[in-house]
Amino acid sequence: MRWDDLDQQPCSLARTLSVVGDRWTLIVLRDCFLGVRRFDHFEERLGITRHVLADRLKKLVDGGVLEKQPYQDKPRRYEYRLTQKGKDLYPVILSLVHWGDRYMADEQGPPIRHRHRSCGHLTRGVLTCSECGEPLQPRDVTVEESEGWEGRLLPLATSNSGP
Repeated sequence: MRWDDLDQQPCSLARTLSVVGDRWTLIVLRDCFLGVRRFDHFEERLGITRHVLADRLKKLVDGGVLEKQPYQDKPRRYEYRLTQKGKDLYPVILSLVHWGDRYMADEQGPPIRHRHRSCGHLTRGVLTCSECGEPLQPRDVTVEESEGWEGRLLPLATSNSGP
């Protein structure tokens, strides 16, 4: 499997990585969720080269994750806003942050906290079953082939549960 061909794979994870699968793209998305919208602000906050930033923003726009909206006419300037497709990545970003807080934080602890506006409590991303609400762990989930998989890749692993 070649990196440039990920978007052609019948695997949803591979297709997703074809859009958001590099470190700068995820950092750009993090800043989008923090309210950053303008090219200069991304550049200033991230210390990324203009070329790399322009490439990542274009990829996110082409992938339907961000949309460009003009905020100034003369000269024409755009800001980048999350689409619904982009907003639906929030649980992914929050889960990665939670993992980083748990395994990558230094002795001072996590650098930011997330507070749920509705109840006022500090919170973290937790993956739960969409039907019963129980937290999901790898061993609690079985994986089954569907029409989108059959005959397109190697057979799924023989184990019916996660690690």
